[in-house]
Amino acid sequence: MKLFKTLAAVAALTLSSIPAMAQGIDFMPEGSKLNDAVAKAKAEGKMVFLDCYTSWCGPCKMMSSKIFPTQEVGDFMNPRYVSIKIDMEKGEGPSLVEKLQISAYPTFIIFNGDGEEVGRFLGGSDAARFIDNVTKNSVDNGSAEMQKRFDAGDRDPQFLTDYLTMLSKAYKRKQCGEVAEIILDGKAETFASDSVLTNIFMGHISNPFCPAFVYTAKNPSALIAAIGQMPVTMKLRSVWERYPMTLVSEENGKVSFDTVAFTRFLDLMAECGEPEADRYRCMGLLNYAKRAADWNAYMDAAEAYAASSSVDMDDMTMARVAKPILEDCKDQAQRLRLKTLIDTRLDQIRSGKRQAQTQIGQMKLSMPTDKLLERLAADLANPAPAAANS
Repeated sequence: MKLFKTLAAVAALTLSSIPAMAQGIDFMPEGSKLNDAVAKAKAEGKMVFLDCYTSWCGPCKMMSSKIFPTQEVGDFMNPRYVSIKIDMEKGEGPSLVEKLQISAYPTFIIFNGDGEEVGRFLGGSDAARFIDNVTKNSVDNGSAEMQKRFDAGDRDPQFLTDYLTMLSKAYKRKQCGEVAEIILDGKAETFASDSVLTNIFMGHISNPFCPAFVYTAKNPSALIAAIGQMPVTMKLRSVWERYPMTLVSEENGKVSFDTVAFTRFLDLMAECGEPEADRYRCMGLLNYAKRAADWNAYMDAAEAYAASSSVDMDDMTMARVAKPILEDCKDQAQRLRLKTLIDTRLDQIRSGKRQAQTQIGQMKLSMPTDKLLERLAADLANPAPAAANS
């Protein structure tokens, strides 16, 4: 008996000498919905902290493993916030990306107990800066009230400018575009002469159907005279290139593509005389097929791009097109289709019909592109790796 008492005393002493595990942020259970967090916060008189993350985001992983588990952060967050983490590519995540206008990761959003957004900020940081960012963005910046004024039809020019500034600080890019279009309404032919309106166009217009964009695509000379050729070229290219990506959506694991809007987009490029139209068409189809993991359609688009008579798929673009097939496609027939495409390009380089790239713009490549393509062709000749088959 005496021995057991001694062992118990030693065990108690040992346990008492082990420091308690740090209590970090107490997140809601995985799979919880944002509405659940809002309801809990309202009942407990707290605010909601939402971590919008993805599985591939490096800063997201750093915050989750090194910052959120710390005692300092937990002591600050837990008494004040109901915290929830949602993967923006799973569950209700994709719908929240659209609803909350998430465009970068990690994005952290603070809501009040009524589910109204109070503030947001982006990116990884140390604990002290994270706490400071949460504190600053938990003070109502008037965004909910401005949203109500806008929804009620307030179109006062100064209000719209102030509202756009607030939306820009909150990284709400889609809504920024909508407000910018209203500000530029009726000014398609004259905005280039106003530096404020020009900045709004350059910074926030992303819809190719916006009258100011259509006019500029057809008549770029005024804007070029104001800000130069390169910025205008890059702006037009950015809008044409990114718009098809907005036509891809995912719900309950099913990927869909708005083909009606895509056809309108193709017609618009033809109307504007866009010389790179075939490139943007093929890139849009490639993006959709990749998201849908439809590798047959992906290769159809890749082959059409490579065979286009109006645009050129350079070697580095071909290598980028190859990456998803190499990493994710388990269909050897499609892998061999891509190998054939690359072999054809290599034959053109070896025969002198094309020159291998050694740089992109001012950036010198680590190896000529023919060497890169040779490596890709060799990898594609092998069966898909086990990881891709699982």
